[in-house]
Order: sequence, then structure tokens, then C-alpha cells
Amino acid sequence: QVRLEESGGGLVQAGGSLRLSCDASGYTFGDSALAWFRQAPEKERELVAAITWSDGSTYYPDSMKGRFAISKDNAKITVDLQMNSLKPEDTAVYYCAANPRGIAGTAYEYDYWGQGTHVTVSS
Repeated sequence: QVRLEESGGGLVQAGGSLRLSCDASGYTFGDSALAWFRQAPEKERELVAAITWSDGSTYYPDSMKGRFAISKDNAKITVDLQMNSLKPEDTAVYYCAANPRGIAGTAYEYDYWGQGTHVTVSS
């Protein structure tokens, strides 16, 4: 079984930064896209950022632009999410997902998911 595993979650104070990492081994072929989603309690899962592995093109929903940056590390085969100026409303479970067909905006279009990593932002 190929890996798709998140790491880096934890507790951080408001205004702080956190960097999440996703082991993307086995999901870098063809037109594959890797993405970060998040889901807060009693809320729907939403896209944070996505990246195409082959050329590094990125996509951010308007609401995520500015404080979040997605990147890939070709040597480590990881997809990272840099989160800055964190707010309590960013508290959620963050998931790494893969879509063999490329970047898409909805969770339904992604076929593979990690187990999630918890991010808690305190006031």
C-alpha cells in the first residue's frame, strides 16, 4: 500500500505559524494533484490549497490566499502546507488528498486520503 500520511499538526497560539507535511510517495504519477483540505467540527470539508506534482502549479480558493502556501519537495516526495498568522477559526482536522486527474475544488473528486492531523489554534 502506497503512503499518504500527514504530519505536523498540533497546538499553536493565534498569530503563530505551523507547517504541515504530507508524504506523497506513490501519488506523483501522470497528472496527479495533491491537496490539503480541512474540516472543523460541524462544518463541511473545504479545500485549503492544491498543487500539481508534475509542474508545481498551485491553486488556492480566494478565502485561503495570503496566509497559506502549498509547496512540494521533489527530494523528500512531500507536499507541505505553510500556515501563517493563524486564527482560532483555522482550528480543524487537516487532510492530505490525492486526485489522479489533476486539481479539483471539491473533496468528492479526490480518490485518496490521509488519516488527518489536528490543528488547534488558541486565543
